Amino acid sequence: MAQDYNFDKIVLRRGTGSYKWDSRHDVIPLWVADMDFQTAPCIIEALRRRVDHGVFGYTYVDDDYYDALIDWFSSRHLYMFDRRDVIYVPGVVPAISAIIKALAPAGSGVIVQTPVYNCFFSSIRNNGCRVVDNALLRRDISASEFTYDMDFEGLERLAADPSNVLMLLCNPHNPAGRVWTREELTRVRDICKRNGVTVISDEIHNELTMPGYRYTPYGTLDPDAVVCLSPSKAFNTAGLQIANIISADADKRARIDRAVNINEVCDVNPFGVVALRAAYSSEGSDWLEALRDYLHANYVFFREYLLNHLPQCPVATLEATYLPWVDISALGSSADELEKRLLDEARVWVNSGVMYGTDGYVRFNIACPRNTLEEALERICNVLVK
Repeated sequence: MAQDYNFDKIVLRRGTGSYKWDSRHDVIPLWVADMDFQTAPCIIEALRRRVDHGVFGYTYVDDDYYDALIDWFSSRHLYMFDRRDVIYVPGVVPAISAIIKALAPAGSGVIVQTPVYNCFFSSIRNNGCRVVDNALLRRDISASEFTYDMDFEGLERLAADPSNVLMLLCNPHNPAGRVWTREELTRVRDICKRNGVTVISDEIHNELTMPGYRYTPYGTLDPDAVVCLSPSKAFNTAGLQIANIISADADKRARIDRAVNINEVCDVNPFGVVALRAAYSSEGSDWLEALRDYLHANYVFFREYLLNHLPQCPVATLEATYLPWVDISALGSSADELEKRLLDEARVWVNSGVMYGTDGYVRFNIACPRNTLEEALERICNVLVK
């Protein structure tokens, strides 16, 4: 039965060891991708019961964990996989790093589609590989809205180079906000298979689609792919350190498992296991639907506010995530300069697009109470609107 959840509640996070709020105390942080909402009540209750037990030794990941994970994806997304296909890890970034270590020889190329999540670059370079950029193609919808398409011709050309062995896919895409369609993902599969390129699909934002958009798990199209999943973005549990690698290919999975152990990221904590089981439940689903409604309303508010006050700054259509991507090129400064100016003058922290591989844009995090978002936008416009 549906409940009322109060996403307008202000949860004070300063002084709690919050990376988002305690990195700088004098600003409204609309930067790093975690939410300012308390997680689902069913997760809080499950964690409270685990804390009350009082013993926090090494964690055994039991059948209930695998059952919750498999049942959620099979029933909600029609994504079928077996327990043997799953490797649990503390997070998606360690997962990506281990997969690259396992499947890409040093010096080989890993294809990405910029603008893209900044940790892709470090995960590739830290494993001695090359970042190979197949930039997304911007498509303007109107003077105030744009979106991105994949450059399939560019992908075909880069995939044909035998030194490029992996493609790192962001599905849904951060920060472009795209929910790739089944047809688009099928073209990716066909190009990569034809050229012997393995796809790693980061699907950490998969639950956060906007109305009218449907996430397609890449693993339903390409059983040779490696997929990374976590409840952390949708349920605001990133600090609990839990994620899963899905690989149906036994040889790839064995190599990845070895790399996970080489990287020493094979152990998880008991709270991450408990949180995943609680999240992937009917109660978790109920909370998630309410969250998605609130995030969509925040996005509508955000778009209208910028249209009314900064119409020269188009916004990318947000099909998924809570991270709008805004073109600030008309303001006459680089993204790094604008980020610094907003920090210093507006006391609002946003992310420069440079960190995602594209200047001229900034990324906002709108996963906060509406009053917080409105105050931040007022501060920004007081500085930028003359």
